[in-house]
Amino acid sequence: MSSASVVLRQFGPMVYLPTLLFSLGEGAVIPLIPVVAASMGADIALAALISSALVVGQLCGNLPAGWAVARIGERMTMVIGGVVAIAAGVLMLFAPTPAVLAASVFLLGFCAAAFGLARHAFMTTRVPVDFRARALSLLGGSFRLGIFIGPFVAAGLLQLFGAEAAAFWFFLVCLVVMVVLVVFGPDPEKTVPVPPSSVLTEDSGEVVSGSIPTIERAGVFRTMWQQRAVLGRLGLAAASLSAVRSARQVLLPLWGLSLGLDASTIALVVGVSGAIDFALFYASGQVMDRFGRLWAAMPAMVLMGAGFLALSFTHDLDASVLWFGMFAAMLGVGNGLSSGILLTLGADVAPKREPAAFLGSWRTLTDAGGAVAPLMISGVIAVASLPVAAAAIGVVGLLGAVGFIRWIPMFVPRRAADET
Repeated sequence: MSSASVVLRQFGPMVYLPTLLFSLGEGAVIPLIPVVAASMGADIALAALISSALVVGQLCGNLPAGWAVARIGERMTMVIGGVVAIAAGVLMLFAPTPAVLAASVFLLGFCAAAFGLARHAFMTTRVPVDFRARALSLLGGSFRLGIFIGPFVAAGLLQLFGAEAAAFWFFLVCLVVMVVLVVFGPDPEKTVPVPPSSVLTEDSGEVVSGSIPTIERAGVFRTMWQQRAVLGRLGLAAASLSAVRSARQVLLPLWGLSLGLDASTIALVVGVSGAIDFALFYASGQVMDRFGRLWAAMPAMVLMGAGFLALSFTHDLDASVLWFGMFAAMLGVGNGLSSGILLTLGADVAPKREPAAFLGSWRTLTDAGGAVAPLMISGVIAVASLPVAAAAIGVVGLLGAVGFIRWIPMFVPRRAADET
């Protein structure tokens, strides 16, 4: 078997680079969506609704993406998703009304789901299980790097050209380069062999290999029913992790505002937290491959759950700003340690015969957790207060840690969980 470094380098130009290009362009335009909406006359509530169309599109796109990958393959799904994303980018650039802008943002989220699931399904079937977590952590890290750098690129383009359209043109260039790379680059489904752990043996004794076999397809909804135990248990624990991650992005800026901090200070605190998060993404994969999935998921959830819970008691303290910075850093460490865990767990428990259909359901569940968290925070703040909302998210995090302790040993194959 090839060493981990050789295989990971092999995936670079055909897996990680397209992911980086897509996320870099997406990261450049996401912060500008509410700005563009406001320039069209949308109020704050409508601008927020238009921005949320991205998450809704991603939620709606996961199941169809699972169906598409299972039938036309990862590469063709990426190509179609990239072309449609280009159309969505053009619509965003020339949208005449907020309604058209919202539709184009929804379409972009739909394409992002197809692109992400195609890469996830490919890595599930092609990466040897001994370093699956490191490979998927790098995939998650490629996405995080693009989302992290994208806003800075957009800021530079705005400074240079003075118009939001420059960032959207940059997004379109990234998409075009990505599609060209996928179309004309080496086909990873043909150039990367299926490892022995992904080879299936049927009752006839004939060995069948491939990313997505074409026999006896269960379909998306039948797969959901067949895998209801893992989706309803480990999947819910995974959704809680997604919820806590999403809450971090919402609660930290709100907390800074409630303390009376200016925008630059809040941005600095959130930026430091994000930098710590990004710095740890590969360490997460190392921990999962060497010591097991639980030893990344459980500490990450405990850190983030306890961090939110402790933060909820500091709002009115004299050193509240100092505590805010400390716990923001703590949340960054926790989120960094969880990098790639949702991708890895999904790959671990996906059926080898037809992973794409299952991964569509898995990603829908985890994305739903991330989408529900901001709504939960808004509701708790409306009926109680911001510290109570932080405490509630902390409880979700600790319950998620208990869920991982209970369900990872039951559902993750022993070979994936043991030290390699």
